[in-house]
Amino acid sequence: MTAPISLADRAYLAIRDQLIMLDIRPNDPINDDELARSLGAGRTPVREALKRLEGDRLVVSFPRRGTFATGVDITDLAHISEIRLELEPLAARRAARVASRDVRAELEEMAARTETMDVDAIGSHELMRWDLAVHRAIYASAGNPHLEDVLIRYDNLATRIFCLFLDRLTTVSEHVGEHVDLLRAIAAGEGDRAHELAKVHIVGFERAIRAVI
Repeated sequence: MTAPISLADRAYLAIRDQLIMLDIRPNDPINDDELARSLGAGRTPVREALKRLEGDRLVVSFPRRGTFATGVDITDLAHISEIRLELEPLAARRAARVASRDVRAELEEMAARTETMDVDAIGSHELMRWDLAVHRAIYASAGNPHLEDVLIRYDNLATRIFCLFLDRLTTVSEHVGEHVDLLRAIAAGEGDRAHELAKVHIVGFERAIRAVI
């Protein structure tokens, strides 16, 4: 039985995704009272969430100035990609080896859904939300909670950069579509292929961003 999620965790997840998807823009001031009202939560859970998000490098607090969404420094792209290039293929290969039968079935279902998506009807922002969901499913499938935590953190930062340039990118649907083969390789237990596909995916992500900077 899954433990009930706390109010602070609920606030953390909601605010985190607003920051990732740029519903809260880089460098925007963050008013915890307004956030609490919009989330239907108290100020205490929101403040606890903001402290966690500061550790995630998604918000920053200054004495006497308040709390702000962190800015996006494009030089961070290389640092983030360096970490992801090592760890994403590791997670994909591990998931191909250790995922349960039920998890493999779920990944195959995600692949089928990705393959049949009407990308024109969905739009770029919803595609990026799906991209997040796919990545998080792969990380969870690897069965290493420490690796999962690290990858979620850096995928969040990478997605935030991707969303910043979303209106200039013409390859969003292709980027998301690459998950079909990756998910199926993991579901089939093809560790080496999953490793290589994950590596190609990360390299392509960085190239796509650099092409429009």
